Amino acid sequence: MAKKENLLLDVDEVICFPGFLEAINAFLGTNYEIDDFTDYYMDEVAIPKEHFQEFNRFLKERNLYENASPLPYAVETIKKLADYYDIFLLSSCVNPFDIEGSGKNFKDKYDYLRKTLPFLNPEQVIFTSAKHLIQADSQIDDRLSNLKTNANIKILFPSYHNRKIKEDELKAQGVLRAGYDWRTGWLEVEEILLSESQGKQLIKK
Repeated sequence: MAKKENLLLDVDEVICFPGFLEAINAFLGTNYEIDDFTDYYMDEVAIPKEHFQEFNRFLKERNLYENASPLPYAVETIKKLADYYDIFLLSSCVNPFDIEGSGKNFKDKYDYLRKTLPFLNPEQVIFTSAKHLIQADSQIDDRLSNLKTNANIKILFPSYHNRKIKEDELKAQGVLRAGYDWRTGWLEVEEILLSESQGKQLIKK
């Protein structure tokens, strides 16, 4: 059996939306929706500066993954990809506004991933912000800055904060876009990666 190619898979805003928006709405008593934002750090936009420290204290008590639902088609597509790719989950867990308290986020995220994707190898979960140091055949991330790796195929997953990135910028960095809508992003990923992998298998045969 041929060796599987490696796939680096981001977690936040790719597999699920963590509970930042839920926390913002609970703290402010608002009804924001994810597409109301265009900046990655939505809390910096929504929370008044004079209440930011109070919000971070509020955030410490919450499990950001307790109510996080997988994005549409995420689990089904990842199951399919696992037949063709050796999948490594690659994600940061450090909250820059709460370095000391970030350990809780590591545990909450890991527990969520084990519950949501139990078919993946738990030893292939990599928690780091230095994604540029990791090499693989393919990589999926919602932040263009995280796709500065040596991956052969780099895919920008669509999210609320990256819709305005222009095609020429993606082309210059050798990045493919999995559409513009996070609701159908995984269908686009399946089209890109499964057609790529199945095509290679046909060539080998």
